[in-house]
Amino acid sequence: MLTKDLLRVSRAGGGYHPQFAARSDRPLAAKAIGAFQRHVGESRADLDDALEALEAEADDFKLARGLASLLDREAVFETRAPLPPVRVRRAAFEAAMAVGGVTTPVERAAALDRAADSLGSTSDAVDDSLTADREVEQILTDFDPRWTPDELLTQYNLSLAQTALFDATEVHIRSSDPKAVVSAVKRLRLMYEVQKTDAGREVVVTGPDALFQRTRRYGTAFARLLRSVATAGEWRLVATIDDRGTERELVLTSDDVSVPGVEPMAEPSFDSDVEADFAARVRGLDLDWSLVREPAPLETGTSVMIPDFAFEYRHADRRVFFEIMGFWTPEYVEKKLGQLADVEDVALVVAVDESLGVGEEIAARDHRVVPYSGSVRVKDVIDVLREYEADLVADAAASLPATLTPDENVVSLADLADAHGVSVDALADVSFPDHELVGRTLIRPETLDAVAEAVEPGLSLSAVESVLSAHGLDDASAVLSRLGYRVEWDGLSGGTVREK
Repeated sequence: MLTKDLLRVSRAGGGYHPQFAARSDRPLAAKAIGAFQRHVGESRADLDDALEALEAEADDFKLARGLASLLDREAVFETRAPLPPVRVRRAAFEAAMAVGGVTTPVERAAALDRAADSLGSTSDAVDDSLTADREVEQILTDFDPRWTPDELLTQYNLSLAQTALFDATEVHIRSSDPKAVVSAVKRLRLMYEVQKTDAGREVVVTGPDALFQRTRRYGTAFARLLRSVATAGEWRLVATIDDRGTERELVLTSDDVSVPGVEPMAEPSFDSDVEADFAARVRGLDLDWSLVREPAPLETGTSVMIPDFAFEYRHADRRVFFEIMGFWTPEYVEKKLGQLADVEDVALVVAVDESLGVGEEIAARDHRVVPYSGSVRVKDVIDVLREYEADLVADAAASLPATLTPDENVVSLADLADAHGVSVDALADVSFPDHELVGRTLIRPETLDAVAEAVEPGLSLSAVESVLSAHGLDDASAVLSRLGYRVEWDGLSGGTVREK
């Protein structure tokens, strides 16, 4: 991004057209890079003089200055002084006061000598250090640009377009990768909706005027959004610009702006802290549901809705969508309610901030509502999932035979459930005539007998675990209890098997 004083736009025909750099500006870009490279080891003042000369010979000084401002961010400047400048200035001030002030070169020299004596240095060192930390006297110590002249022009055009978006109030985007655009919009915490048009899906991003007041934070968010948009192969962006009270239209396409071959800036992973907190807590649980962020879009009449999350059931083709309605404006809430009204034939759970007061209205649209304040309670959401899960378990159980006879001598319920594509709960009413259920493991009686013969009181727990492992058993506690044993613990040295 550039500062707004470097913005170059044309308002011809009532539009708002950034004046992009062209291939013919490549020599200027090369000279700007060269100016920095030649002045490594010299002061910023000397570099500024060279850049001012470059501006003078350029067709547009704003273009030259814009290129230089981008390169300046790649430069490293340091203060080089024999003594700490702040400390030197303090000593020089005290010395000047001691000699009655400084109004002549002689008095200045006397003050410098006195300051040097107090610092244990020389007057020359004091003189050289007095203003060495001023910006113009700092030294360019390193310059390693990440751009070639062509890439610098590409970066300039991207930065110019980003700056032009600072005053956008609404942005319409069509992209060959609309889902990636929506992901970027949500990460930047901008409000949006996806509309269906004859030309394809269009993402409409609401600007700051739809909120409470314009802030630079939203202008920066629009600028960062453009970087994500420009990574797609084909895209078109139309923005409404508030140009000092006059509404103008800005049109950008993939022919105008691209991203040079550098890593993009890191962006936040979630739309809000509420979402991030919820996702972190859910993913730490052992559920039969997988949490998916930003799943496939849902058709909602003439628009499209991408819920925040979806829960996918591990044992069947079942998906429950989950949306978090946080602190939104009344207009945005109304749009969202309209979308929810048009969502049909899907399971949708909506967590609603109690301050919005729209929970009953959403419930009336046959969606499940989970009210929250501050943060979404994971238990409330899981309780709703359990209701869906109960129906899924019942359907799965109905598809199973009344009895099952696994081939294995030992098999866990979890492995058996996976083999049949159901949850463990679906096996609750199934009988296993050739096996005995010990804990959560099915074991043939002859295997239990073999283990019983090998285990006797007084054996160490480690020895017993070796016996069980040889038979494919890993739940020592359940098996020992079934055989009538307990473990007597002896501190940290281990345990001994005893009869109950």
